[in-house]
Amino acid sequence: MKITIITISLLSVLSFSTLSEIVTVETEKIEEVYGSSFSLVNDTKSKVSIYTGSGYVSLNKGSKTSISCKVGKTVHWAKNGKKGDVIFKITSDMCGETVKLSKVMD
Repeated sequence: MKITIITISLLSVLSFSTLSEIVTVETEKIEEVYGSSFSLVNDTKSKVSIYTGSGYVSLNKGSKTSISCKVGKTVHWAKNGKKGDVIFKITSDMCGETVKLSKVMD
């Protein structure tokens, strides 16, 4: 009888520790900001065309546009109405700020 009780106790402890190991899972934090935007200023010496993720924009030198602050999305060069190479990826520190194109082109 004592052996049966000890065996059942050991099995329940082993079962519990196995379950706790299975339940422990690491998760990746995904950061998204909605309802915010940032301004992109063309401080370069030429007119540029970009794709913001929601449309195509042509910026004369010194002009600016507002872009939705969807963290992780990319802004691309544009040519002839087609999306080109990536210029930069939107980060949370851009939200609510004015970003100079020359600083994110590098």
